[in-house]
Amino acid sequence: MEYLRLLRKPPVLMLWLARGLSVIGERVYGVAVIWSIYASTGSASLMGLVAVLESAPYVVLGTLGRRAVARFSSCRALAWLDAVRAAVAVALPFLWSPDSRGTCVLFAGVLLLGVLAALFDPNLEALVPALADREHVQQVTGLFDLTGRIALITGRASAGLLLLVFSKIQLFVFNGVAFAVSAAVLGLLSRYGSVAAGRRPVSVKSSVRARPLLRAHPHVGLAIGVYGLVPLCSAATTVGMPVLLATRYGAGAGVYGLVTAAVGVGALVGNPLAGNWRPTGWLAVCCYAWAVDGVATACMGLVGRVSALGLLSALTGLVAPVAAVTLRARLGAFPPAERLRLMTVEHTATRLGSMAGILLLPLLIGFSPRGSFVAAGATVTALAIGVHALSTRIPRPGPAPSPAESGGTAVAGY
Repeated sequence: MEYLRLLRKPPVLMLWLARGLSVIGERVYGVAVIWSIYASTGSASLMGLVAVLESAPYVVLGTLGRRAVARFSSCRALAWLDAVRAAVAVALPFLWSPDSRGTCVLFAGVLLLGVLAALFDPNLEALVPALADREHVQQVTGLFDLTGRIALITGRASAGLLLLVFSKIQLFVFNGVAFAVSAAVLGLLSRYGSVAAGRRPVSVKSSVRARPLLRAHPHVGLAIGVYGLVPLCSAATTVGMPVLLATRYGAGAGVYGLVTAAVGVGALVGNPLAGNWRPTGWLAVCCYAWAVDGVATACMGLVGRVSALGLLSALTGLVAPVAAVTLRARLGAFPPAERLRLMTVEHTATRLGSMAGILLLPLLIGFSPRGSFVAAGATVTALAIGVHALSTRIPRPGPAPSPAESGGTAVAGY
């Protein structure tokens, strides 16, 4: 398989490990902070505030902080970011207390870690295409998408197992360890001498403004716009699924676990297909995948059997990496400064969508659990179909940048 061939190259393997450890750390941290807030306050609203504080830095830095983001576009800078994240995560258990002061400390930690993540994530993703030549950007993008999805599942499972032995606040220490190891790997990669690791950071002066870039590439702007609302479907299945199972089927946590596992199985099947597929009409592929995701989500609110929910969940998991890998591979074809800016805009859009889903869907779920699935799915489907129809009326942009222009470099021997 192409993924295994890529992983035999030390730069790819090292960045792959760093990415996986960072995502695992984020997932463990997410479980730790949610449970700590709930144990201290018993408030579901404050749990929602945690999600807002995590996402807000992406929106602010993505909109106003392009120069700040550009300062961290090398492996050395990313290693320092992960080292600071490790220090913050390890310090939180010592600063926390089960009272209002401790809650404020946790919120401050969440906000600080959110700022560091908003600087880290788009820069790491912008480095990925430089690990391969243009012919293999799709494969290396698929590999790192798979890494994130596996680490996401592993991180949540690890947090659940660790909670059986350790306290909620002690999970922050394990989170810190994951960040520290990731920082060490990134530090080693910066010394490795590969082109991707040794590439100079994007100059702050050469950082690109988003608006002119998106005007020059309207198809990319349309795709990012749709992708920003896809989290509505994820929010429906994450927040609404337990309520739907309890009210419509009388099912509990066991069935919820099976439905969630079906999403993971679908993603593990869909990712290798997306990573080794080179579609010509990339926007059409993205729009069709998002439309299928929306239809499947809407149908979850209409079907009458748990088995059908499982199949629909697997379908959403199957198409999600198809769209994500295809879009990010297209962004990876841009020159480094433009690529970084587009990756940042993509994160900003998805975080805005996540915040909207977290804030709005619980209100709809309380009124009609089934209706929340239909509304979220119908919104995404209509937008995806509409954007695809609109894109056919917009002139196609020029040819994609060449490997030299895009900053992509063939991994030695690949």
